[in-house]
Amino acid sequence: MQERRKRTSRSVVMAVAGVALGIVLVLLLFVVAIPALTESGKVEVKLGSDTYDAGSASARAQNIADGGPLLFSDVSSGKRDIFLQHVGDDVTTGWYAFDARRPGQARNCTLSWQPSLSSFRDPCDGATIASDGTGLPAYPVTITDKGKVIVDLRGEGASTTSPK
Repeated sequence: MQERRKRTSRSVVMAVAGVALGIVLVLLLFVVAIPALTESGKVEVKLGSDTYDAGSASARAQNIADGGPLLFSDVSSGKRDIFLQHVGDDVTTGWYAFDARRPGQARNCTLSWQPSLSSFRDPCDGATIASDGTGLPAYPVTITDKGKVIVDLRGEGASTTSPK
């Protein structure tokens, strides 16, 4: 049989000090070192794309002519539902993308298209909005060389269309 060694108080203190030092180093890593490696000190998670490919400009223009502006729901957060609208006969111009609700309105206040008036109506207070979404946060729309409708979702800006 082997003899058991007695633990001295010195070895116990060394073990506890080693564990405490390890915890301090890990905390420093997470509190100081990792945030210093990023620009803002915050980690940002980005899901999805900054642009939305709505498809063929001629097909979408026909869909809108037949049934009114297209509503695209924000399935990730529900905060940014948008309408895609086309006004005019030329499929390379007259495109608008804008919020489906007036600022500050709840999701149940999504605008409804009024075909007989060629305008939108706010179901919560009855306000009328022009067919191009004037006054609502808008998103730039571009028509690519291949005839695709691209909506830039990065932020509010004037809606634009580019030739061809």
